Amino acid sequence: MESSRLMEFLKGKSILVTGSTGFLAKIFVEKVMRVQPDVKRLFLLVRAADASSAEKRVQSEIIGKELFKVVKDKHGDGFHSFVSSKLFPVAGDIVQQNLGIRDSNIREKLWEEVDIVVNVAATTSFAERYDVALGINVLGAKHVLEFAKQCVKLQVLLHVSTAYAAGEQRGLVLEKRFRMGEALKGDSYLDIEGELRLVDERRRQLGAQNATKEAEAQAMKELGINRARLFGWPNTYVYTKAMAEMLLGELRGNLPLVILRPTIITSIHRDPVPGWIEGTRTIDSLIMGYVKGKITCFFGDPETVADMIPGDMVVNAMIATMAAHSRQPSEFIYHVSSSVRNPVQYSTLQQCGFRYFLENPRVGKDGKVIRTKKLPVFRNMFLFRVYMTLRYKLPLEGLHLVNLLSCGRFARRYDELNRKYKFAMHLVDLYEPYAFFKGCFDDLNLERLRMAMGKDDAEAGMFDFDPKHIDWKDYFYNIHIPGVLKYACK
Repeated sequence: MESSRLMEFLKGKSILVTGSTGFLAKIFVEKVMRVQPDVKRLFLLVRAADASSAEKRVQSEIIGKELFKVVKDKHGDGFHSFVSSKLFPVAGDIVQQNLGIRDSNIREKLWEEVDIVVNVAATTSFAERYDVALGINVLGAKHVLEFAKQCVKLQVLLHVSTAYAAGEQRGLVLEKRFRMGEALKGDSYLDIEGELRLVDERRRQLGAQNATKEAEAQAMKELGINRARLFGWPNTYVYTKAMAEMLLGELRGNLPLVILRPTIITSIHRDPVPGWIEGTRTIDSLIMGYVKGKITCFFGDPETVADMIPGDMVVNAMIATMAAHSRQPSEFIYHVSSSVRNPVQYSTLQQCGFRYFLENPRVGKDGKVIRTKKLPVFRNMFLFRVYMTLRYKLPLEGLHLVNLLSCGRFARRYDELNRKYKFAMHLVDLYEPYAFFKGCFDDLNLERLRMAMGKDDAEAGMFDFDPKHIDWKDYFYNIHIPGVLKYACK
């Protein structure tokens, strides 16, 4: 399949995009508008009360971003008329039936016109409330599938999942589908309907107990983590994304379905704006914590492969897989990863970060240069926890004793520091599986697609998703770290 076919595939298409205000969806929308201005329409589902609110969100949270600078420059004074002719904001919510689209005329319009449905909507918090994660990641995916089945012209449904839905597997993780009810631990059966009933029952119990909103939220978060670990997943996010894949595979019928599983998505590598990023990705929290002086050490194996893939490559893979499987009534699984084709270790990111801040020193609020120094790395979690106990927990206990002896004089300070310590250790608990992750993600399906696109195609660079084209040291030093500082570290 040549890249020119991708351009032709997008021409005249009407595409419904969920999660359209998210990082990946924005890159997708910009890419389609930039490379194929003859796309018919991009319907952007936005969580909003009405059409006016949806329009405002699209203008402020999507079109108003620097990401669209190239498209703006290309169309000049005609940019806004171009946008209004191509983008159609739709007020709705995937947690509801019919995607929460109340206007029957708009629903009918979508069912008649949409050729492609792209589901990028998700909550990515590792410790999300279980009811919320089930609503968005699981039932939301089901509602998208049901809506897609109503689209009379539908050619393909593309669902963005995560490679880490595989849990904590070691060795080569294959691109294979989940069986309905498949659990990762023991011979247990994951009954999704049972999980939904469990959540409803727990909420009724909390209501009967007159639990506060804070207590209910905490109980729902703990329930999610506990259920995830019971069935073999490390956190609520990847657990519910796996459940979504099960439902889609079970209920799709003859609908063409592509499930894309990216690994850690990082800033744009090449176009349109190298380094552009939004939100805090997994590894970027470490960079931001170091910049702000909130991190005094790291834990994990520096030789562990950090499976990352830039956002623009993920979007290129999305477009290529949609085109490849249009009108093919089957299910197709793709890993979008780098650990097999072009692996990079966490130590490379660590070295690039140290070099970057050594040559570009940070400046504190007082205007003084902050000395760049290497932080200790704990390869053993026992030693890390000993360090945290000696450095933070024991002084906290000392403050607690002083507070008791002084009749509560330091109560507020102790409560604040104790809360921060518990939160920090909670994050350590969530991220530990990835700091020592021993798996790598096979991308043979995507490699076959890369080969089918042809090596000599003049447009191949426009839809590049080959991780071998990434010079990781150059990317980290010249693109990603500056991008995090510019766009995320605010």
